[in-house]
Amino acid sequence: MSAVNNLNITERVYEPEKVKTKSIPAVTELVTSRLVMLVALGMGTFLRIWQINAMGYNTDEAVYSGQAAAIAHIAGLKDIFPIFRAHPLLFQSMLSLVYRIEFSDLAGRILSVLFGLATILVVYKIGQLLYGRLPGALAALLLALMPYHVIVTRQVLLDGPMTFFATLTLYMLARYGRFRQPGWLYAAGACMGLTVLTKETSIVLLGGIFVFLALAPEVHTRIRDLLLSVFFMLLVFAPYPISIILAGNSSTGHNYLVWQLFRRPNHPWTFYFEVVPPAVGILVLVVAVVGLYMLRREHYWREKLLVAWIVVPLVFFEIWPVKGFQYLLPIAPALALLAGRALGIWIQRASNKRFVSPFKTIFNHQATYWMMTGAVVFSLGFSSWQRIQPETSTEFLAGTGGVPGGREAGLWIESNVPISAKFMTIGPSMANIIQFYGERPAYGLAISPNPLHRNPSYDPIVNPDAQIRNSEIQYLVWDSFSANRSSFFSDKLMGYVNKYNGRVVHTESITIKDQAGNPIVKPVIIIYEVYP
Repeated sequence: MSAVNNLNITERVYEPEKVKTKSIPAVTELVTSRLVMLVALGMGTFLRIWQINAMGYNTDEAVYSGQAAAIAHIAGLKDIFPIFRAHPLLFQSMLSLVYRIEFSDLAGRILSVLFGLATILVVYKIGQLLYGRLPGALAALLLALMPYHVIVTRQVLLDGPMTFFATLTLYMLARYGRFRQPGWLYAAGACMGLTVLTKETSIVLLGGIFVFLALAPEVHTRIRDLLLSVFFMLLVFAPYPISIILAGNSSTGHNYLVWQLFRRPNHPWTFYFEVVPPAVGILVLVVAVVGLYMLRREHYWREKLLVAWIVVPLVFFEIWPVKGFQYLLPIAPALALLAGRALGIWIQRASNKRFVSPFKTIFNHQATYWMMTGAVVFSLGFSSWQRIQPETSTEFLAGTGGVPGGREAGLWIESNVPISAKFMTIGPSMANIIQFYGERPAYGLAISPNPLHRNPSYDPIVNPDAQIRNSEIQYLVWDSFSANRSSFFSDKLMGYVNKYNGRVVHTESITIKDQAGNPIVKPVIIIYEVYP
């Protein structure tokens, strides 16, 4: 079924028919789409919960869960983690409600999984609205198996819930584009407010919306309706800045903005081109691009919406010096929709014996396109399966998973170290993990005393020698993940260990393989007690 044949009578007032093709029977399409969606939800759930709690939290997970614990007044954490930090608090507030029922790292990750599964359903609704049931179901299947989305929605990160609200905004925009009713544009504004209320960096998607409306004059958007939509976005977002002001933390947002503007680049400019395409799926990108080209005569406001949703964030975050693995996640649903559109339309039209493919004769057969779809799906599922296995490396990329040994080291601290003890770590990453699981204050040696060069949420160790000599810091923690990122501060911490007679009191190790393939045990976290 072509995109045009799936339109109702009302929409044909706005969109002329472009190509008339005999579609597959409606009953067959309905049954096939439901089967595809059943596989999408089943496999999507399995990949997101398989050994989900095999490793403890990474640093970002510890921070957001710590905030939620502080909001929920969890004893042992409410005085360690401040409620107001860098980002808005929608997800943390929702997680705090879960923590009031059950406080565990598993509970937090399950909430994130639920947001991921909900995003899959919204992608199906968008695809069904724009292109029909089968393209929508295939788009949902691609997102369900996509490593990029699977990895992030297995963790307690803001990006998974943010992507859900962003995709919900995309759905409201799609309904506005199809039915031209201003109410859907207002709803899109409200959903955009929820998106920004989850993570403020998503404001860049507002640029994608404006680009879409500017490039799609056929949608006929009035300035008054656009301004009202922005008003509803600001109205939904308003509780966060108001709560900061009422809590007396008005400087928090200002300090964080200054820090973001003057942060040093943390990755080379090629980072996204090296990391994101394999995570999204090379075949998904190929099918999406080829589909845009082969179906170019049928481009209308739908394709403008999806392409603008992808290009604007991609350009912004490529220019922005600070880069993160999960920053581009909101564009993943749009990429899945473009690839699902191409595969779905090719399958539908190949069922028509009069259909002549622009490719070779073999591509005239419906089975060929199903085999092509199977190859894309298999590549995604296989890649996701490999990526969700427990980590066996001593290197770590933020946003890609938990930290081996972190939870175990923290729990050992919570059970064996005096409650008044304080810790020094190489950097803030391990400090956050120690604080969440160990419930003891920890400070990163790498945190700069210059406010322009540090996250305002962190306190620097101004004079480590003095604090160790005065017994204000009693334990030092070395970890291989931070050491790989900063050998300078790793050496500096070990210098303090040697200078103050550090004694190993606990070690966490993992088993890895050497170049010959032989298993070896390698320490990843070592806790020292120092004696001034």
